[in-house]
Amino acid sequence: MNIVILSRNAHLYSTDRLVEEAENRGHKVEIIDPLKCDIIIEKEKPTIYYKDRYLDYVDAVIPRIGASVTFYGCAVVRQFEMMGTFTTVTSDAILRSRDKLKSLQRLSKAGIGMPKTVFTNYSRDVEEVIDHVGGAPVIIKLLEGTQGLGVVLAETKNAAESVLEAFNGLQARVIVQEFIKEAKGADLRALIVDGQVVGAMKRQGKEGEFRSNLHRGGSAKIIKLSDAELKLAIKAAKALKLPVCGVDMLQSARGPLLLEINSTPGLEGIEKATGKNIAKSIITYVERNRNA
Repeated sequence: MNIVILSRNAHLYSTDRLVEEAENRGHKVEIIDPLKCDIIIEKEKPTIYYKDRYLDYVDAVIPRIGASVTFYGCAVVRQFEMMGTFTTVTSDAILRSRDKLKSLQRLSKAGIGMPKTVFTNYSRDVEEVIDHVGGAPVIIKLLEGTQGLGVVLAETKNAAESVLEAFNGLQARVIVQEFIKEAKGADLRALIVDGQVVGAMKRQGKEGEFRSNLHRGGSAKIIKLSDAELKLAIKAAKALKLPVCGVDMLQSARGPLLLEINSTPGLEGIEKATGKNIAKSIITYVERNRNA
């Protein structure tokens, strides 16, 4: 097959591994920067022009679209869809997952457990917002934050009110979530491919850090998920129609709680923690669907 990986950085671990596994299985792979693609819209013949050629020979696309280029990146993925090209994640699914508020609303409707969450339109009654999630401490998140950026732990009611008032003053939209103390700065990441969990790890934040993101100094180890955790991860991916994704969960006294879903999860942390060949799982998923 002719496989295109949509990525702005050809040297990222995840991109390298996908190229390696695809080539090992005899496929031709190109890494294409979505921002350098021209989308040509015309009657009955949607096409994409990249550098000096039309991309009308592509059999499958693996999007690795960063949050900062979501709009144009998804437009390119959508154009491939219009051309009848298989994609591991659709443009609509990426957009659904990137909208934190919309995705939480859909997941709540699907009956998926999550920390109590409140969204408000710059409410002046910040005390009431804090009470809605059970009082301090609370987690305050920017709606457009990624990789642990724009996430604040407010340990007291006064601190929470100050942070909310500051964000409101900047007209920055935030969600407020209950703090799950018993998680102890750790979360679980389940990697889903074709509706199944193919690897799982437990990420632990460094000393004094409530965020477990690996690039912030956290550590990771392989973990066997409980039946409840497996069920939640698979159900959440299905609810957002994401056949390939990373599902982040917290372990709480009332069972697993969904933290968020990443539509283009990195492979480095989970492959190293689990020793599993996640990149190969993604390529074989492409093969099964391209040949279906």
